[in-house]
Amino acid sequence: MEKAKDILKLAKKYEMLTAENLSRAVKHKSLSLHEEGMVNELKSIMEEAGFDEVRIDKLGNVIGRIGNGPKLIVIDGHIDVVDIGNPDNWDFDPLGGEIKDGYVHGRGSVDQKGGPVAAVTAGKILKEIGFPEDVTLLVTGTVMEEDSDGLCWKYLIEEEKLKPDVVVITEPTNLNIYRGHRGRMEIEVEFFGVSAHGSAPERGKNAIYMASRAALEIEKLNERLAYDEFLGKGTVVVSEFVSSSPSLCAVSDYAKIHLDRRLTWGEDKELALGQIEEIVKDMNAKVTLLQYKETSFTGFEYGMEKYYPTWKLEEDHPVIQKGVKTYEELFGEKPKVDKWTFSTNGVTINGLYGIPVIGFGPGNEVLAHAPNEKVPIEHLTKAAAFYAAYVLNF
Repeated sequence: MEKAKDILKLAKKYEMLTAENLSRAVKHKSLSLHEEGMVNELKSIMEEAGFDEVRIDKLGNVIGRIGNGPKLIVIDGHIDVVDIGNPDNWDFDPLGGEIKDGYVHGRGSVDQKGGPVAAVTAGKILKEIGFPEDVTLLVTGTVMEEDSDGLCWKYLIEEEKLKPDVVVITEPTNLNIYRGHRGRMEIEVEFFGVSAHGSAPERGKNAIYMASRAALEIEKLNERLAYDEFLGKGTVVVSEFVSSSPSLCAVSDYAKIHLDRRLTWGEDKELALGQIEEIVKDMNAKVTLLQYKETSFTGFEYGMEKYYPTWKLEEDHPVIQKGVKTYEELFGEKPKVDKWTFSTNGVTINGLYGIPVIGFGPGNEVLAHAPNEKVPIEHLTKAAAFYAAYVLNF
């Protein structure tokens, strides 16, 4: 691509602007359901970059637009973050946004405010270099992802009626190109026993024992779940065990376990629920796929079931190959094509709706949700260049 050098030059020119914009973003705590300050900050950053239109939708997503062409490209990044955890585990202020030693420091710098901030710089570059007439670019700063990945995109597709030709997800990839990840779901299993005096437990039916037997069978189930050569193995883990009884001198009459189920290729919710139902079929138990429903900072209530489907694109898919070509033209080497270990908005964008997705983002995912989170400024610069060049190549 003849404009590759110009794009790199402009990305470098705006390197500190990108870093400073991310620093501004990091200073907003922006936990899920409390993103309003960060949404307004990103809206301002988009407006300063000269976007044609910037708006906030009913759920609270901020949407910046450039162009009016028939091809719709969306560069997406969620702007909510997890909490900082134990502050003693941090070597710097997690909300300070410090720019030092070639990094922007703080919670959300990697997961994942760096991506959408770099995408805004890409928009600025494209405005300067000449925006393609046949394209509409949207940069979306999406909300509530940490609570329910993909919920924001369920809203954008079903309520805002977005039908992108491709979505670039800017979750951290260490500047590799990602083409999929395992899905996940949250399952609850309740066990109903019969209480009796603790001095004569044989008179009752202990819900804790039922749940314990089920938990041990679920541990065995984990060992025999399906394996995919690219995405790896499906997993299931008991992540919570709760019980109650009329008294500590009584047989437990209720227990509940929470399951974190990761789904590899070929596994879906019917299969996963059926596996658990088979384990508890002779127990007085109820298996439930959990629901998510919350009110966003805008006051709008929205939800979905906690089933986040597996997705992957083949390496020869045009969207992925376009990314490989873009990377090679910009940086003069072949990219690594890989996958995320965690879950992203791709679960709905591609997993539910079949819209092509490519992942490319600044930062290393090992720092996601971890103390001392920081992103290399060089990554932000290269990401901004990649997003701009990808739009032109598309």
